[in-house]
Amino acid sequence: MVHEKKGIVLMSGGLDSATVTGIALNEGYELLALSFDYGQRHKIEIEKAKEIAGHYSLEHKIFRIDLTQVGGSSLTSDIDVESGSLSRAHNYIPNTYVPSRNIIFITIASSIAEVRGIETIFIGANALDYSGYPDCRPEFFNSMRDTLNKGTKFGTLNGFNLEVPLQYLKKSEIIKLGTSIGVPYELTHSCYLGKEKACGKCDSCLLRLRGFMEAGIDDPVEYEFLPEFYKKKWK
Repeated sequence: MVHEKKGIVLMSGGLDSATVTGIALNEGYELLALSFDYGQRHKIEIEKAKEIAGHYSLEHKIFRIDLTQVGGSSLTSDIDVESGSLSRAHNYIPNTYVPSRNIIFITIASSIAEVRGIETIFIGANALDYSGYPDCRPEFFNSMRDTLNKGTKFGTLNGFNLEVPLQYLKKSEIIKLGTSIGVPYELTHSCYLGKEKACGKCDSCLLRLRGFMEAGIDDPVEYEFLPEFYKKKWK
């Protein structure tokens, strides 16, 4: 098959990036999967990204960068990961926020894309059911797209597309969509603690479990703990 559309997908090994991968492939893109080994606590996500890339027979590039030198996040330092609540104020930013992470990742992705002549960058960020990170909001992606197209050779000559297909979807809608196109959620890992079994208590686990519950689909991965709202629905 000859692909006229080329894309690079930021693949974390989690639910959202796996869904975006499925969407982009369904739209006929030839994809390069890009993952980051940045010193994160939950390094298991890199192994899951390898499995997802293998499932889809994608070229998979792992870019290494040490964000522990920056610190300031429970994912890149010895700070304990916050857990236990999805009812915080909307403007609250939990300590799992990694300073400038998406700015760094998208910038590196654009560099690789520019060298390879890839016009579209896909990212699985979401602005509805998410932890409140400022670099997951629509205004950030609009600004970043504008920056890439003003500050790179490829952007000024050809134009980059920065695609965020899940931006305005609830987690349950993402899961329903992914399930309908065969996304292998059993291969994904969303927990911030990075253990073989997901903790079931961190923000990421709670958002994921609530999404599956609202979608009416049982989460195929194993958890050390299940919150009451989920146990009442399924267990």
